[in-house]
Amino acid sequence: MIGRTISHYKILEKIGEGGMGVVYKALDTRLKREVAIKFLPERIANNPDARQRFLLEAQAAAALNHPNIATIYEIDEVDDLVFFAMEYIRGENLKDKLNSGRLDLTQCLSFIRQIAAGLQAAHRKQIAHR
Repeated sequence: MIGRTISHYKILEKIGEGGMGVVYKALDTRLKREVAIKFLPERIANNPDARQRFLLEAQAAAALNHPNIATIYEIDEVDDLVFFAMEYIRGENLKDKLNSGRLDLTQCLSFIRQIAAGLQAAHRKQIAHR
C-alpha cells in the first residue's frame, strides 16, 4: 500500500491498525496537505455488514465538529477499497506517551479532560466510541 496513490491520496506510511481498519498517513495531492486515511481491512472488505458498519462509522464521525476529534474530509470507494480521509494530527499518540514512562498529575488530568470532552461531543450526537 505504501507508495500507491488511491484517488488523490499518495500513501506515505502505516500509522495504526485496529479491528475495523488500517490507518495510513498520506498526502492529499490536490490540497497539498497531510491526511490520515482509514481503510476497511481487505479480510472483511467483501462482507456487506462490515462494509456498512465502516461507512456508518465514517458518516457519524463526519457529523462531529470538535477540537478533540479528527475532522473527516471524505468517504470514498476506489477499486474495491473503502476508505475515509481525515485530519492528520501530528505528535505522539496517547498509547506511546503512556508507554514511555510515568506522567505527572497535570499531564494526566489534561489528557482526561480532552478525552472526556471529545467523548461528550460524540455522545451528544448519539455516537458511541468503540
